[in-house]
Amino acid sequence: MRLNKYYSAAFLAFFIWGFFSFALKPLHNYPSLDILFYRVFFSVITMVLINLIFRKNVIRKDWNHFKNSSSKQKRSIVSLTLGGAIFLILNWFVFIYVVNHISVKAASLAYLVCPILTTVFAYFILKEQLTKWQWVAVMISFTSCILLSFNYFRDIFYSLIVAATYASYLVSQRKNSEMDKFLVLTIQLVFTAVVLLPFYPKYSGTVPTEPLFYGCMFFVVVFFTIIPLFLNLYALKGINSSAVGIMLYINPIITFLVAIFYYDEQVTSLQLFAYSLILVSIVVFNERALFSKRKNALSSKM
Repeated sequence: MRLNKYYSAAFLAFFIWGFFSFALKPLHNYPSLDILFYRVFFSVITMVLINLIFRKNVIRKDWNHFKNSSSKQKRSIVSLTLGGAIFLILNWFVFIYVVNHISVKAASLAYLVCPILTTVFAYFILKEQLTKWQWVAVMISFTSCILLSFNYFRDIFYSLIVAATYASYLVSQRKNSEMDKFLVLTIQLVFTAVVLLPFYPKYSGTVPTEPLFYGCMFFVVVFFTIIPLFLNLYALKGINSSAVGIMLYINPIITFLVAIFYYDEQVTSLQLFAYSLILVSIVVFNERALFSKRKNALSSKM
């Protein structure tokens, strides 16, 4: 049961992100950088208030833990927390650049490549071992990405940059287990806001006045930033980076289905086949977690 709640957290995080377009589409007339600025700043304000009002004991406990830690532990906590924030900043910046100057397909493709890179990074950096079925799942995923990249070699290049930054974030946060995850996320977003703040006066547009902007931004901040990022970090407490990374495929699959059935976008047979392969790869990668209970039940009956 303990393992299941971590898998459920990872699944729910990427399931929620799959519907991100519902909050972003109404904001298509606003500059992408403005959306990024307000997303980060509002997230910071919300999370700091939550911590100060409801989680003072957690802050006090973690601060005491940090003060009593060895110098090596302190360096590790600081470097992993701020390093994760840097990966997050790079990911969001490059993602916006790709959407605005390359193509939306390249941005979507990035999150199809990301689980493969996360698995590879975790294998070589964290020494996370994979079963033969999990390697089969990685190869199936790789095949699907190759199919989706036909005639889009430039897209693959930029997709790899976006994917590598988020994969690095996931792998780095797997090792960042000393502090409370919500507090870690708050510190990371505060650091991100501090980095972005000097760019705001020069690169931001006029301050939005429409209620629509702030209504949509509420959903962007709460439902598509704070909740899924926290679920993501929480999942990393109980399952390895490879498993969380492969769950990321749920995001583009949901986005793909929303594009077809809600926005009526056209798709090719090759795209349908490639996304079907991705769905198969998720099941194969998690076959131990998905089917172990069933196997145990069958063996007990025998």
